[in-house]
Amino acid sequence: MRSSGNNSNRNHRGAGNSRDDKQKRTGRPPRPEERRYGKQGGPGGPAKPARKRPAPARSREYDAQIEERNRARHDKPAPKLPKTHGEPEGERLQKVLARAGLGSRRACEELIDQARVEVNGKIVTEQGRRVDPDKDEIKVDGLTIASQSYLFFALNKPAGVVASMEDPEGRQCLGDYVQNRETRLFHVGRLDTETEGLILLTNHGELAHRLTHPRYGVKKSYLAAIRGPIPRDLGKRLKDGIKLEDGYARADHFKVVENTGNNYLVEVSLHEGRKHIVRRMLAEAGFPVDKLVRTHFGPLALGSQKSGWLRRLTNTEVGQLMREVGL
Repeated sequence: MRSSGNNSNRNHRGAGNSRDDKQKRTGRPPRPEERRYGKQGGPGGPAKPARKRPAPARSREYDAQIEERNRARHDKPAPKLPKTHGEPEGERLQKVLARAGLGSRRACEELIDQARVEVNGKIVTEQGRRVDPDKDEIKVDGLTIASQSYLFFALNKPAGVVASMEDPEGRQCLGDYVQNRETRLFHVGRLDTETEGLILLTNHGELAHRLTHPRYGVKKSYLAAIRGPIPRDLGKRLKDGIKLEDGYARADHFKVVENTGNNYLVEVSLHEGRKHIVRRMLAEAGFPVDKLVRTHFGPLALGSQKSGWLRRLTNTEVGQLMREVGL
């Protein structure tokens, strides 16, 4: 009987340690961490995670519409806010100069102090002058600065590239070098497909028009590879004029740059812009051109710019071009 009572006490102590008996004695509901869940989320096992529904697939057309709406929203011009009472019009002159690439605002203030800046033909010496860069003519050291809205590039066109912004036959053209630009560019003048060298690209219509108009006579220089021997009076013949089917063509300058055996490299400068003009002049004189490169366009030089490279013109170069045609 004693041993039976001992077993009963042990069982009672063991049962008293269970979570269920403890809850019965205390009379409180089980805590969340004490609850047991079965396979289906009920008592006796772990909860089964809920299945997520897959997101519906979107079509490419729908994604394209979203992209187009976002782009249209961001491409909208910034709203023009009304001026506060007494606010002066225009931008500070030193800010416009700095944006044009003439240095920091402090450096541009020094340009004004040195009386090197003029607005609409009058030299400005006081700080804080406000201007409208789209209407006012601003010059530094006599050169017109380029407005922010205009772009000017120089390309060393390789041989085989068509001198047009688009080509219906799918050949490589100038437009391939200026893709993804914010504004549409166009070329200034033309070069033959097989002619290499300097060609300008811009969105400044008036400057492009004047640079190619015969009235302004902008000079272009070319290096031509021909085979000799060549007579001593070839330069004189070219300067006096070569008769072509569309009239006489005259060179402004001619010189032999290099000579190796019967291979000659000559420089020809002229201000005309007729099609194939240099090739036609030399061929009519008896010396067909093997290779032709344009090295100068007005005051700009090709220099060491590599074939196929595009570079942005400096403000000084733009000012030189504008002065060349009276802008």
